[in-house]
Amino acid sequence: MLACGNPEQMGYVESRWLHGGQGEHVVAMSGQSSLCLRCAKVYTDHWVSQVSTVLHEGVISRPLILTVPALLRPPFSQNATVVLSALMRCGAQCLDAFYSPIKGKTLHGGSIIVLHTHGRNGHYHPQLHGLAPSGGSDGASERWEPLSYLPSALLRRQGQWPLLTMLRQTLKTEAINPLVDACFTQYPNGLVTNVQQGAVPAQAHSVARSVAKDVVSPPISVRRIERYAGARVTYHSRSHRTDRMAHETVDGVTFIGRMVPHVRPKGFKRIRSYGVQATKTFAKIKWVMQAGLAKVEEVVKGTVKLIARLTSRQRYEQSTGRDPCQCPHCGAEMAVWRIWHPTYGVIYDEGEVKIPAASGGAFVRKLSVMLGESVPQTP
Repeated sequence: MLACGNPEQMGYVESRWLHGGQGEHVVAMSGQSSLCLRCAKVYTDHWVSQVSTVLHEGVISRPLILTVPALLRPPFSQNATVVLSALMRCGAQCLDAFYSPIKGKTLHGGSIIVLHTHGRNGHYHPQLHGLAPSGGSDGASERWEPLSYLPSALLRRQGQWPLLTMLRQTLKTEAINPLVDACFTQYPNGLVTNVQQGAVPAQAHSVARSVAKDVVSPPISVRRIERYAGARVTYHSRSHRTDRMAHETVDGVTFIGRMVPHVRPKGFKRIRSYGVQATKTFAKIKWVMQAGLAKVEEVVKGTVKLIARLTSRQRYEQSTGRDPCQCPHCGAEMAVWRIWHPTYGVIYDEGEVKIPAASGGAFVRKLSVMLGESVPQTP
């Protein structure tokens, strides 16, 4: 994370005007760390672009939050490898059970579930953030039933039983049973949840960005770290309970210990789609939803706006107003001159006639797509 953006430690791509100009531009490679704020910005933009293509047009998608009570956070932290995936499946089951009682018949909804493991102060606090369409599919008649109101009280009760049952069946230990029983007693009205009511951001990308801002980003931003004196770290966060700024000073090891558990193993999918939002059912249900909404005049204009996925070149130009691949001296377009990687060494050089496959030929091609620049292909 600390080396991200450092060309000497992470490698770089150097572009020049190949016909004798003085223009030069160096792009440092990123570390792809879950804790890196630089990488999180790019990841958030890509996620918003992806979500804008899978939300159904004409349907309002509402942000939902399903939380885990404080009593159960220690077992979740200790058994994260097996419990977190099951937690995400519970979120989908909860929403299916949530839609049906509102209309009085079985409805199959859908959702995009995002795993969120930290609270505002960086402590371990697993919860699910989701985007769910306001409605469900009637499996019997294959009709789409729009829902103009989603009651929070019902979601609290519907989310409690799947979560506690899953935890009891997944861990199967004697220690978990008293905790589950205590949760039923302590939360008779269900667990803490939230459904955004009333006016929802009109554009799908606005809804997605509001979720991504808090979820697809590191546990703590740099601006919240007030002081680091070599051994102790002071940072602040806004308390949910008092709605005031709370300051905390801890030693460096404790601070790192609060950040590291939020990094999931490689390959773990923190974002999953279920129901009508799943890839395999999206196209099939799309026309059913449009026909059902048209009958009841519930179509909402402008709910979906496709967001293009930008390359690093486009993001740089959008941020600075300058094309990084345009020569500042003559205005001609520059091309890749040299690529260096700390593991592979020099994997591309304009002076060479060939890129050995063992030195990262596939890596070069993938990198050229990400950068939006043209890498000359030699035989």
